[in-house]
Amino acid sequence: MPMPIRNLLPRFPLSAMLPLAFLVVLGVQSPAQASATQAKSSSTHKVQKAKAAKPAAAKKNTRKSTATAQRSSAKTHVVRRQNLRPVSYAPNASQIRVGLRSHDDSDIVVNRGAEPAVEPLTSQAMLRSEVAFVQDLQSSAVLYDKNSDEVRPIASISKLMTALVVAESGLPMNEMLRISDADVDRMRYSRSRLPVGAELSRADMLHLALMSSENRAAHALGRHYPGGMPAFVRAMNDKARALGMRNTRFVEPTGLSSENVSSPRDLVKLLQAASKQALIHRYTTDDKYEIEVGRGRQLVYNNTNRLVRNADWDIKVSKTGFINEAGECLVMLTRIDNRDVAIVLLNSTGRYSRIGDAVRIRTLVENSSNLAML
Repeated sequence: MPMPIRNLLPRFPLSAMLPLAFLVVLGVQSPAQASATQAKSSSTHKVQKAKAAKPAAAKKNTRKSTATAQRSSAKTHVVRRQNLRPVSYAPNASQIRVGLRSHDDSDIVVNRGAEPAVEPLTSQAMLRSEVAFVQDLQSSAVLYDKNSDEVRPIASISKLMTALVVAESGLPMNEMLRISDADVDRMRYSRSRLPVGAELSRADMLHLALMSSENRAAHALGRHYPGGMPAFVRAMNDKARALGMRNTRFVEPTGLSSENVSSPRDLVKLLQAASKQALIHRYTTDDKYEIEVGRGRQLVYNNTNRLVRNADWDIKVSKTGFINEAGECLVMLTRIDNRDVAIVLLNSTGRYSRIGDAVRIRTLVENSSNLAML
């Protein structure tokens, strides 16, 4: 007779079986329970991962916000970049091109066309004038610059301001003025062809003062101004201030005093103002002029700037000057390469050196294919 199965199993005490049963109950789960446990564990892991990622994301967003805030709060800095491309005097050359320099930079780049490089022309021209300044009046481009910030005596270039005050005064140009002993130069004893007692119209006085730099005529213009010479000199300085000539001062109308001083940049402003007066344009560019001074005596005056007799030059305003302290001086507003150009030459050595310097400047400008690239 077979033995019952229970008799085949080893016999253990009940107290020894309880821990084993407890472990079996904990370790053995149904498939559904196992799946639920796994899902719960996976969910818990994701939550923990999300919690860990949240501070990092917040920190990254904070850095990004800070950078954006700093960029938006930073003041935009406008800079000018030169020589982005060759510049010509085409009709649209003055247009402004604006763009961001890079995606990381808030600077705005303004391209107005390249500023003219003055140094190449300055180094090419061996001028004998100690001070030289050349400017394109249409574009305001400086074409030549040599000691342009210096304030110097300007000699008879002062007569341009004398003429400007007279032209704007509204005084009758046909009024007859008399040369008196007060108009004689007692400072330098410069010669004059106008005798004391000669009578000329205000227009003729102005003509001779500008074309031939006649000192007695210029002095007489100031003396016959309402209020006399003090009022006239005051009017000269008031006009200089009105034109923005901050480095200019006049003490008399002829330029014989070395205290009549100005700077090249100021003289360009004077040239521009004088060019708007038809009489100044006409008188400063006239080749010669004949007047009658008592008893039928005829005097022929010539222009002190011989370039006005040259048909190759298109001069709008011209004035020469000389005293020892100023040297040979010449200012002109002329047309070169289809541009109005102001030329200021001060303290040139040699009688004709100022004329030679003007010719050299014109040649350099004309031979240059592009004024802005000089």
